[in-house]
Amino acid sequence: MSGVHRNVTRVIDAGAAHGITVVPRTFPEGTKTAADAAAAIGVDVGQIVKSLIFAVDGELTLAYVSGSNQLDETKLAHAAGGERCTRVDADAVRDATGFPIGGVPPFGHATTLPVYVDPDLLQYDEVWAAAGTWHDVFALTPQQLVTASGGRVTDLRRD
Repeated sequence: MSGVHRNVTRVIDAGAAHGITVVPRTFPEGTKTAADAAAAIGVDVGQIVKSLIFAVDGELTLAYVSGSNQLDETKLAHAAGGERCTRVDADAVRDATGFPIGGVPPFGHATTLPVYVDPDLLQYDEVWAAAGTWHDVFALTPQQLVTASGGRVTDLRRD
């Protein structure tokens, strides 16, 4: 697969291990934000899977949140059985997942993290996640997202 970024190849291989055919779409202008991704793909912003990594009481935790929602950090901390949720830097994200902020896919990570999934993603037939870079995305069903990531569906939306 010449011309495909090594991160994308990793996501394709990890998807195959979960029985998911990853068909990446590349947008040279980038899909760093949910709004950018939705506009580029031509879907509702709610269909974009935001991959957010925080430390809950010092333990890295991953949340998949609908692009139309903001994460409630207190809800994430409580879901993870902790007290305090804090942001982590780009190096921590890359060390834990092997991917850059803005490119973290639902699977294929360097380490296993606890995962929590925003139930608002489940209302769609198809959602779009990062495929390992800021420029590559792919579609999957919400059920594939939950199953392949080992995620627990729980309310994460800031009201």
